[in-house]
Amino acid sequence: MTNKERRDAQMAYISDESVMEEQKICRRKLQVLNFMDRSDFAGIEKVVKDLLGKSEGAFINPPFYCDYGTHIEVGKNFFANYNCMILDVAKVRIGDYCQMAPNVAIYTAGHPIHPVSRNSLYEYGKEVTIGDNVWIGGNTVICPGVHIGDNVVIGAGSVVTKDIPEWSVAVGNPCRVIRRITDADKRKLFGSEEIDEEAWNDIIGKMES
Repeated sequence: MTNKERRDAQMAYISDESVMEEQKICRRKLQVLNFMDRSDFAGIEKVVKDLLGKSEGAFINPPFYCDYGTHIEVGKNFFANYNCMILDVAKVRIGDYCQMAPNVAIYTAGHPIHPVSRNSLYEYGKEVTIGDNVWIGGNTVICPGVHIGDNVVIGAGSVVTKDIPEWSVAVGNPCRVIRRITDADKRKLFGSEEIDEEAWNDIIGKMES
């Protein structure tokens, strides 16, 4: 097997010349994205679409960093805020209406624990999947192989090392579920504060239309 085939099969592989050639393509696109006029929203959206391939309404606030771009699949209306990093050695699949706060890092890449194996230059990638309607708080780290269900909120500063079930609020290092999300949360804004009447009526109108 080639190293690219081994990488894509989530096996041990070495970043040889053929692997690095793919990364060079991505880095050229990131060079354009990360030095664009930040007010050129249409231009940024166009470069993001080229970087990620299939996407609908995806927007990323530069700077953004990844290894390939082509290994990242995002659903409708994906948004990533400043300084997002996705090490997409393996596939990263993200559902519809997902939001990422600043400094979110998603790692699929890993290395052997023992120095003899690690110093051989072999590494690996393990897929990360994130469901629909997920909000990832700032400075969160998502580790290789993690699966996050639909309708999840990950609190700021979390380190996600294990799977998180759907409809959960999860926080901490390591990240743990602290409660379920229910209909009682619909009008919540911040802490005990509720969404004001005008905005709430607008939300209701959009749900009914």
